[in-house]
Amino acid sequence: MLLTCQAGFEVLLARELAELHGAIVAEKGPGWVRVDQPVATESLAFAQLTLGAPVEVRGDSVNALAARIADQFLGSLRGERIDAAWPSVWLGPQKLVGLGRRISAVEAACGELLKKKLSRVAKLAVADVPRGVSTGGGAARGLWVFFVDFGRVFVAREAFVHGQRRMADDELAPSRSYLKVEEAYIILGREPQPGETICDLGAAPGGWSYSAAKRRARVVAIDNGPLKGGALGHPAIEHLTEDAFRFSPRTGETFDWLFCDLLEEPHHVIQHIVAPWLGRGWCRRFVINLKFGRVDAVALLRELRAPDSPFAQHAPGTRIRQLYHDREEFTVVGEVGAR
Repeated sequence: MLLTCQAGFEVLLARELAELHGAIVAEKGPGWVRVDQPVATESLAFAQLTLGAPVEVRGDSVNALAARIADQFLGSLRGERIDAAWPSVWLGPQKLVGLGRRISAVEAACGELLKKKLSRVAKLAVADVPRGVSTGGGAARGLWVFFVDFGRVFVAREAFVHGQRRMADDELAPSRSYLKVEEAYIILGREPQPGETICDLGAAPGGWSYSAAKRRARVVAIDNGPLKGGALGHPAIEHLTEDAFRFSPRTGETFDWLFCDLLEEPHHVIQHIVAPWLGRGWCRRFVINLKFGRVDAVALLRELRAPDSPFAQHAPGTRIRQLYHDREEFTVVGEVGAR
């Protein structure tokens, strides 16, 4: 398997694979790790794509690589009929200067070869990662190509999609943290609906509150700091200048969503917010951001997955990801009571 991640976090992905899944890492590079055995991909936090059974292809020129990739793909199609759109995804480490041009050239040359040999199939190719998360052990079938260098490529027919992707900004959003919660909806497979209630702990300057309010949900934003941009004065947002750690719902009140993005030590957030909110049923679903910059990220993952963690106890279907828009942090999403 070849797994991709944010460049600079391949060491943490390798540790996650080795320490939490018992995998032996064969090699790694900027934004990727390769292992020689299968891993339970759905529970991985740092991985963004997992290419299954990748085949190594080498070539010294654009045309040589294109021809070998095309041959590998066409050979794998024997007995398979393609009648719907399929992903043709070409990737590589952005840190390698000039590699992007190389990838584009090989992709174009390979595309021309496929058009000549299988025009109908080539026309159905979509150059984008499918939106959403692969589930139930399934994977997206198509052509997945990852360049680890200018002349060395791994080619796979299937990839597990972990759900991370770049999101479009909104000029009214008060901060770029807005992009994180927009991306988190994809990981969860659900977004706030009109009339649903959200409690946003640590809301300021209001990016997450604005995201929910623009979907016509009703938001209680908790923060001593001010709201800004599209969140300031929004009729769907009630701003309470209170301490997020001291706030609790009224007796009998359950919010549809808990949002929490606090610049606090993660264990403090887990103990004083996650545990009571999930354990007492104060919310139905949640998007929670945990900063791991000052703790051991892999050790934190182990704790979050442990049977006695509030996530495992109260929301067994919880997904933990380092998002495309995250840095040294995990975004945790789930539904209370869901399995």
